[in-house]
Amino acid sequence: MTPAEIALVVLVVLAVVILALSSVARRLDRLHRREARSRATLEAQLVHRAEAATALTDSDLLDPASALILAEAGWRAAVTAPRLLGEDGADAAEERGLAESELTRALRAALGPAADQEQWATTPESSQLLARLATASYRVQLARRFHNDAVVQIRRIRRNLLVRFFHLAGRAPLPQTFEMDDELTVLDPSSGTSPSSAG
Repeated sequence: MTPAEIALVVLVVLAVVILALSSVARRLDRLHRREARSRATLEAQLVHRAEAATALTDSDLLDPASALILAEAGWRAAVTAPRLLGEDGADAAEERGLAESELTRALRAALGPAADQEQWATTPESSQLLARLATASYRVQLARRFHNDAVVQIRRIRRNLLVRFFHLAGRAPLPQTFEMDDELTVLDPSSGTSPSSAG
């Protein structure tokens, strides 16, 4: 091989490597943007669930003790717990997960089994409150699954030796999955089902 041919082979190999690395970097960037959007969606759905839970406390469905416990858990989740966005970010995920799990447990205790909830669905107002909570709880479960899926994909790619060696992730922090207890069955009187039963 002549020096010119060797140089050409080296250039071709370098071009292929650069194309491959830039492709991985673009994919990683897209995944990070997807994770940021899914985190924002999850944050919004968590707030909607807390609002729906708090709305139950203003009704006559719950006994005063259950209403007080649920109102406190809803307040903590909606107002005082750290946000998943902004400066709080990923560091706050564990603390927020604990607050959201506490709200789930308070809801489970206040609502009881679906048979008890059927007794509440006798008026349009109470049916609407249960339907709102059922929808909000189901959307939280979906948003959390989408978010955690994006995080898992990012973490898998970032474990790659080439990604670490060439710093393809830049300064983006390593995202964390959002863990919480979201197993909650809420009767949706409008459909007669429990869409928020977690699997």
